[in-house]
This record gives sequence, structure tokens and C-alpha cells, in this order.
Amino acid sequence: MTGESDLRKLLSGMRPERNPGRYVFTTTRGGVPSGVSPVVTVAESEGLTLVLRQEEAEAAGLEFDYVAGWITLRVHSALAAVGLTAAVSRVLAESGLSCNVVAGFHHDHLFVPYADTDRAVSLLERLSERTG
Repeated sequence: MTGESDLRKLLSGMRPERNPGRYVFTTTRGGVPSGVSPVVTVAESEGLTLVLRQEEAEAAGLEFDYVAGWITLRVHSALAAVGLTAAVSRVLAESGLSCNVVAGFHHDHLFVPYADTDRAVSLLERLSERTG
């Protein structure tokens, strides 16, 4: 079940896909609140970071200040692959877009400013076409 590690194949086959919804980053010290289903959790010494749907955060009374769109790169990337995150973040940064990257076992996930999600997908598609 090893993922792809060849950068050219990763970029040409990344197939960026927008997930529906608005996602936010928040933190809590008491674990995951009831009624909340985070798509990402990160344990930090300051608290538990949660990435979840905006409406869930609001319903749970959780504070946040960054509303993001979630893009999944559909290529199965190896966790030891070198250069994918750098290439993707470089293209987005050159267009003035912030990008928070989370690596899952199978795919990489990008959280970009919500209003710019479609533009980010287009930029990634162009990168993929140029590489292919």
C-alpha cells in the first residue's frame, strides 16, 4: 500500500478536489466537544487543535478566526515523498494564498482561504497540467 514518491508523477496526478463546506481551526483543552466531528486533530502542549466545519464550531461555541476551504490532492502520496508540499505551497504563495497542509496516510489535504478555494484548485490544476 505504498504511495507514490516520484515528484513528477505526484504533481501530474494530484487531481485536486474541493470538499464542500467551510472549515475552521480552533483549539480546546478539554478534548473534542460533544457534537463535533473534526476532520483533523493535532495534540499540542497548548491544547488540542481541531479542524472542523464552521457550523459545528459555532454550535459548540468554539472561537476561530480563519475560515478555510478544504482541498484534497487525490494522488496517493507516500509519506516519505519529497517536494510535493513545497511545489504546491510555492504555487499558492506566488499567488498570495496561504495554505495549511495536513498529510494523511493516503492523501495530502490543503486548507486555503475559503473565498479563494476555487482559484487555488485552478492553480493546482494548471501546475498538474504543466508537469504532465
